Amino acid sequence: MLKNYLKIAWRNISKQKMYSLIQIGGFALGISACLLIALFISDEFSYDRHFLDGDRIFRIAIVDKDFGKYVYLQAPFSNALKADFPEVEQAGRLNRTELFGAGSNEIRRSDRNINTYEEGFAYADQSLLELLDLPMIYGNSSHALDEPFTMVISKRIADKYFPNENPVGKTLIINSNFSKPYRIGGVFNFPEKSHFQYNFLLTLKGFEFYKGEQDNWGANNYYTYVKLRPGTNVSKFETKLSDIINNKYLIPAARQAGYKDAEKLRERFSYELQPLSDIYLNSEGVQDDLKHGDIRYIWLFGIIALFILIIASINFINLSTAKSANRAKEVGLRKTVGSNKANLIIQFLTESVLYGVLSFVLGIFLAEVLLPYFNMLSGRSLVIPWAAWWWLVPVFVISSVVIGILAGFYPSFYLSSFKPINVLKGNLSRGSKRSAMRNGLVIFQFTISIILITGTFIIYGQFSYILNKKLGFDKEQVVLLHGANTMDDHIKSFKNELLNLPDVKSVSIGDYLPISGTKRDGNSFWSEEKRSTEPSIGGQFWKVDEDYINTMGMKIVKGRNFSVDMPTDSRAAIINQTLAKELGLADPIGKRIMNGNQTFTVIGVVEDFNYESMKQKIGGMCLVLGSSPNIVSVKVNTSDMSRTIRSITGVWNRFSPNQPIRYNFLDESFAKMYADVQRMGLIFSTFALLAVIIACLGLFALSSFIIVQRTKEIGIRKVLGASISNVVFNLSKDFLILVAVSNVIALPVAYYFMNKWLQDFAYRMNINWWIFALAGGIVLVIALATVSFQAIKAATANPVKSLRYE
Repeated sequence: MLKNYLKIAWRNISKQKMYSLIQIGGFALGISACLLIALFISDEFSYDRHFLDGDRIFRIAIVDKDFGKYVYLQAPFSNALKADFPEVEQAGRLNRTELFGAGSNEIRRSDRNINTYEEGFAYADQSLLELLDLPMIYGNSSHALDEPFTMVISKRIADKYFPNENPVGKTLIINSNFSKPYRIGGVFNFPEKSHFQYNFLLTLKGFEFYKGEQDNWGANNYYTYVKLRPGTNVSKFETKLSDIINNKYLIPAARQAGYKDAEKLRERFSYELQPLSDIYLNSEGVQDDLKHGDIRYIWLFGIIALFILIIASINFINLSTAKSANRAKEVGLRKTVGSNKANLIIQFLTESVLYGVLSFVLGIFLAEVLLPYFNMLSGRSLVIPWAAWWWLVPVFVISSVVIGILAGFYPSFYLSSFKPINVLKGNLSRGSKRSAMRNGLVIFQFTISIILITGTFIIYGQFSYILNKKLGFDKEQVVLLHGANTMDDHIKSFKNELLNLPDVKSVSIGDYLPISGTKRDGNSFWSEEKRSTEPSIGGQFWKVDEDYINTMGMKIVKGRNFSVDMPTDSRAAIINQTLAKELGLADPIGKRIMNGNQTFTVIGVVEDFNYESMKQKIGGMCLVLGSSPNIVSVKVNTSDMSRTIRSITGVWNRFSPNQPIRYNFLDESFAKMYADVQRMGLIFSTFALLAVIIACLGLFALSSFIIVQRTKEIGIRKVLGASISNVVFNLSKDFLILVAVSNVIALPVAYYFMNKWLQDFAYRMNINWWIFALAGGIVLVIALATVSFQAIKAATANPVKSLRYE
């Protein structure tokens, strides 16, 4: 019996190829889109899930009322945790200070003279290796960083520099800054999906960035991780942590350093524990200079996947119920020749479930085919993990069966209840033409489509606004040369040689740049006369040279720039407009400001410039003369950039013959700040377009069925003199009304959610009315074109054929 049901179902599918393809293909597209988005979401949630006892490992963050939330702690913080908190099982530190060798470096084997450039250097405690329980391929994680001048390296580096060897005990030389080679204590294998992405971990044993640093509570350079004992109450531990650290260590150290308002530090600082598994996705607002995902995008894509599946399911159900109206006579004939109600119900349900299962199979196939293109779009290397996702096939099969049953429920029970005599006499209403349920589902589909299109326009508008907004500096034609610190005392001569090149306008030596991911130094500031009466003002403290402002194209709005001819400028400062305002300096030139125990005389005010993402407001900024020689910025004026780069490379090779030049451009680095956000916007718009296509496929098929039902009406209208345009209008107006209602519902919803999304940006575009009008108009035009194709075809048909239709 089941074989006959399937045979009849397949015959019906084959007889109506176009509609079957739309019904099955539309649902399959929805399934494949959901699967791809599920892969992306699963990949994002997989970060830092591989560590043993990961649920007890946390990163400690400071909640600072002046500077926000950040993860840079003092050197002795880790020892204090071990000494004063029995809840702590282990604590360890990580340091990414680039000035002393973290970040990127030139490296070579000690037995070879070939230097190569590598990234991913950091300093770490031996205790951090033990805390994380890193899987070691060679060496022992319990002792790998026990001794000074040791390091552990990643498997990738070991394979590159010591192929088919055990490198433990061998040495590598880093730059020329270190007089002693580093001995390799082990080879680790970091999980790929982790916020820890380092190739070299150098020991902190016996090393200080400056004398007395390991006992200094006034300098923040370390990420500190802690592993708590089982059963520890995290909330109570955070309260205890803030009390003890502030009262026992921080405030006494501040008093000893001469801070008059040391007691206020108790109100300023508190501490939070960030779970290891939350660091990648839930670090919004945390300053840590690491690459992160964004949990808000995960939820957004999850909602889009749900909407696409709902739209595809609505299409599937709508088309099933619409097609059923044309099968009333079939039901009558079947009942006449002996079919009972149960047979008819099983037949309709079998057909509907078969449609669902075929959609599932095609959806999986489409996901596999589209996955390489989705990887290009998302910048990932995703694969469908069939072994790990063993539950995927059962879930999709069950879902397809459920959708099939829902879609077949109406025709199977409704049509099977018809009396044959009424059907065969033609006394049965065709129904469905003005189905309230179907109209509601169509409205829902297009409401979602309009919201997604509006969101796409606003997202792209915001990106365009960011990339073209006046920044307060000129990012064009600035070449950034990396690794210049290896030139040591010759770097100023290198700068002078660059200035002799005809295309070079100015050159600046310094690592503090107005793009994220470069050097930062947060500090507290006071105007000198208010040092003992008012709280400090938070801001950035950047060490630059005298050519920095000119090279970056910044504007001095008051006072003057630094000058090499004025020795007193060694104690001078240039502040931005924001810091001048926050310090209450209406006329700041000549005023003295304090940074800790240092005093500087303000000689100039620079126009505010964005130095972080535009999700953040411009903060206070103080520029002083100082050295940070890893990056050299070269402002050029040329129409032949390749020629200029060749000239710069020639100068570089004279000063650093054993180190290949590495460079990029400031405008490229600026664009990279928003590359992930732009990629998310592209993914969003792609799936928004897919949702609209699926909705329109359903509308195309639905309009076709309903027009078929009105074939005789069309013939009568034409015989009575109706024009083609009049017929098309009458056939289209019902659908256009539904789309118009969708616009009325969608536009305020879209405004609410997109306005909320824009609030994450300190600087954002204005939402203009024409964006909503355009989105609604696009959907209206698409719907009109979709329906009109079928309407015009019906309106131009011979009325004689229409009247003979049944």
